[in-house]
Amino acid sequence: MQNLVGRLAVFFFLFIASTTVFAGTIIIHAGSLLAIPGEEVKSNQTIVIQGEHITEVRDGFAKPGDFDGDVTTIDLKDQFVLPGLMDAHVHLQGELGPKNDSESLKMSPQQVEMRSVMYGMRTLLAGFTTVRDAGSSPQEMYALRDGINQGWVDGPRIIAAGGVGITGGHADTSGMSPDLMEFFTSENICNGPYDCRRATRNVIKFGADWIKITSTGGVLTDRATGTGQQMEMDELKEVVLAAKRMGRKVASHAHQEAGIIAALKAGVASIEHGSYTGPEAIKLFIETGAYLVPTLLAGHTVKLMAENSDFMSAAIKEKAITVGTAMKENFYKSYKAGVKIAYGTDSGVSHHGTNAQEAVLMVEAGMPEMDVIKSATVSTADLLDMSASIGTIEAGKFADIIAVGGSPLKDIKELLDVDFVMKGGKVYKDQK
Repeated sequence: MQNLVGRLAVFFFLFIASTTVFAGTIIIHAGSLLAIPGEEVKSNQTIVIQGEHITEVRDGFAKPGDFDGDVTTIDLKDQFVLPGLMDAHVHLQGELGPKNDSESLKMSPQQVEMRSVMYGMRTLLAGFTTVRDAGSSPQEMYALRDGINQGWVDGPRIIAAGGVGITGGHADTSGMSPDLMEFFTSENICNGPYDCRRATRNVIKFGADWIKITSTGGVLTDRATGTGQQMEMDELKEVVLAAKRMGRKVASHAHQEAGIIAALKAGVASIEHGSYTGPEAIKLFIETGAYLVPTLLAGHTVKLMAENSDFMSAAIKEKAITVGTAMKENFYKSYKAGVKIAYGTDSGVSHHGTNAQEAVLMVEAGMPEMDVIKSATVSTADLLDMSASIGTIEAGKFADIIAVGGSPLKDIKELLDVDFVMKGGKVYKDQK
């Protein structure tokens, strides 16, 4: 028992020691500042911070004597400074790999919770100060969200989605013996519109900020059931309506176009993946104002795993190669047509902390660097209804600020090596 207490004490000490908190006023001298992605970069700027929030952004390098009380100066004069990045699609509780089956049987919920703290910190230190977790073991994820908000542990700001799925669909259990599938089946798996209404209300009751549905099949479902539409229109409509009644938005996992179209017609706020988005779906994206969260990194990752490893079943391998190949081209068509893009990686399929690889893939697909950065800041903040508090470096917003050594507008790979991370006025990383 003493050994356990000692280990926990060391664990929490390491998380506390990894942050730097300054009292009084903080001023950041930014050599290059992209305060509002999509607008111009300014040189020689001062960001003024009180507590968790930005109070002012001014031209020139202000002096400590310009302010009352204690003042701390952070020198980023040789850095490119921009708002903290956001990832609208992560799964913080695990990572895809050959040990997943044994981990699901051997790891306790408490161990999963502790591991998710580690993955959260990897994400934060990579420069992603806000994430939407798009479906995890719910109570553990809600507890992590709340613990971070309370300041009990450190990590990115979490918007937590609770899952609603149909029997045999992508959100349901697969690849286990019948007895285990029955044991692990969530009470939020539903059949028919009214049962899906019940499940949606139940997810909200227990703490979900968003609802995540799976209108199509999925790559990692260990059944040869394809990636086409699976939820029926009446089920989709009932989920969206029940969520709306309680002030929640709905995100839909969707690969094939029929499932994308059905989810958009039902009124979802975002489509996750959108691998086979075509002309009709693009038209609906524009009409509804829904966002596409492309997760190119997930497609890239599963394709490589399918081609170079042997732990995936034949059903998963076939879907991984097909979907992974299609995503980039259809993403670019959507972007060029004017579909709104929010940044999302599906990290957990890929390794946590490598979230910026999505930006590299987006640029390779044809999206300009500024628009990629905008998707990971301004656009994702809009999707999450948080534009008033995050997404830009402006007075009144949370002091979520990162810095890199060179301009990511010239080389997006600069985002792969973040030197400075501040979230809510607290410094978590300073390697400049």
